Amino acid sequence: MPMFTNIAAYRFASLTDLKALRERLTALCKELELRGTILLSTEGINLFVAGMNENVERLLSDLRTIPGLEQLQAKYSESEHQPFRRMLVKIKKEIISFGIEGVDPVGKPSPKLQPAELKRWLDEGRPITLLDTRNDYEIKLGTFRDAMVFPIRKFREFPAAVATLPEDLKEQPVVMFCTGGIRCEKAGPFMEMQGYKNIFQLEGGILKYFEDCGSAHYDGECFVFDDRVGLDPSLDESESVQCYACQSPLTAEEQADPRYVIKVSCPYCFVPTEAQQAQQVAERNAAIHTATHPLPGSRIYANERPFNIPAAYDGQPLIDCLCGILGHISREEWLQTCESGHLLKRVVPEGMEGPDPIAVPADHIVRGGDRYLHLHPASSEPDVNADIRILYEDEAIIIVHKPAPLPMHPCGRFNRNTLTSILGEVYAPYNPRPVHRLDANTSGIVLFARTRHFAHQLQR
Repeated sequence: MPMFTNIAAYRFASLTDLKALRERLTALCKELELRGTILLSTEGINLFVAGMNENVERLLSDLRTIPGLEQLQAKYSESEHQPFRRMLVKIKKEIISFGIEGVDPVGKPSPKLQPAELKRWLDEGRPITLLDTRNDYEIKLGTFRDAMVFPIRKFREFPAAVATLPEDLKEQPVVMFCTGGIRCEKAGPFMEMQGYKNIFQLEGGILKYFEDCGSAHYDGECFVFDDRVGLDPSLDESESVQCYACQSPLTAEEQADPRYVIKVSCPYCFVPTEAQQAQQVAERNAAIHTATHPLPGSRIYANERPFNIPAAYDGQPLIDCLCGILGHISREEWLQTCESGHLLKRVVPEGMEGPDPIAVPADHIVRGGDRYLHLHPASSEPDVNADIRILYEDEAIIIVHKPAPLPMHPCGRFNRNTLTSILGEVYAPYNPRPVHRLDANTSGIVLFARTRHFAHQLQR
């Protein structure tokens, strides 16, 4: 099986004409069948690339022809598989994002300490502080023994973390380190700007230390930003993986934890079933609060109240049907409503795409089963008690505390300010179905079904 050569390299240098350089490197990497990432900036280059050894070397040779990159050095490792999924060449403002003006890795670099020299210092027990500049999730896999670490999730948080260090550390020797050295290129000068007088950065980072010194004074492995996840002190791929859900790196021991389920959870992000349900109910109640403040019916809107034509009125004029089924409204009012164009007939069934409902006159002949709309063009609804609380929910049912006064269904003056309408908005696109009902002025527990199937089962 052919082995893949993996390289990590960076160089701070003044680069120009970045767009042309990006096109050139993209074409070259495609020709050489390389994968990984190359970051270009006016301040230099940062790359992680893998492929066949001869092709990787051709890329490095080409890069060294670029003014400023003649001394570009790479750190090597091997893998049995291609650790990168694609090839990206990007132009960035910084080759390592830091966001602090005035940091000059080229003109004002911090002193570099060779790995063998650091090992000698540690063997001798010199009084130094080892400072890990990496992110907290990287450190989970390993770091130097007794190193100082920061609880940061990204490198841009490093300056704020430095502000928490004790003042007397500014007079003591501090050796900082990261994966390959690039973060220390900016962290070192920054700390010197803050008054630290004895800053050193580990040349080549942890990976170079592994290459020269192995595991001496180091516990664990080194996190890398590719599919290998971790490298042991022999620079071989470890058994570590990353959690699909939270991206935490996981050792072999952590993968044996019953809370680790591939593509679902790990010991760091696992939430017990009871806690999941409590969180889900809390989120749902927060959504109800948002949906009811202000009350949805308090805004002026066009309210379309539907009604169906009973079979007994088949073939009769619309006005006769209206006076028969909605007799509490006078004939004169219905005639005026029809003349205003506020009686509408659906052209297509509800929920289907098609023409909008059309206005119909009072003498329009109706058919049994047809659906019409009574339009109230500028409506608002009376206030209701919106203290609705979800008590429990699962895949089948929802248990709700209904306050009073609050109608269950759209009726009379109420349409949006009803329990079913509010829950329909919160659970959209699903439409919870009440299994039973309570009067508007009655508070209590109401059971809803999540689907038509469950409603049928519960109502049997």
